[in-house]
Amino acid sequence: MKKKTPAAQLAAFMSRYSPDVAAVAKAALARMRKRMPGAVELVYDNYNALVIGFSPSERASDAIFSIALYPRWVNLFILKGAGLPDPHCLLKGNGKQVRSIVLEGASTFDRPEVEALIAAALERANPPIDFSKKRKLIIRSISPVQRPRRPRN
Repeated sequence: MKKKTPAAQLAAFMSRYSPDVAAVAKAALARMRKRMPGAVELVYDNYNALVIGFSPSERASDAIFSIALYPRWVNLFILKGAGLPDPHCLLKGNGKQVRSIVLEGASTFDRPEVEALIAAALERANPPIDFSKKRKLIIRSISPVQRPRRPRN
């Protein structure tokens, strides 16, 4: 039996979500890939959510952003977002580091205030993403037990 590529595995993970959630996630993934062509994408198919992290290295602790799919919505997490200027109060969360934005669709990325948050996070990233590198996709973990990926009506 031929082993699936990381891209095929990610597509299979995403296909378990509703078409609406999968569409938002695919659009978000395309936007993030375009914005950060040299990122290492770290995929975690966890108990609660499917998470795709964007990092300058294979170290999860270096990740700057992640996209997380839940049964009813998709979030963009800014992993060191607590210190970012947010004059439009878009970032949600009250932890010491992580903040998030619920993605309504690809159009969320078109909002200047969202682009400003992404740009600020990239500017502060240490280490930074090397945009000249080739993108890399790594499946890091697959939880054997998971919550349902589609909402119960």
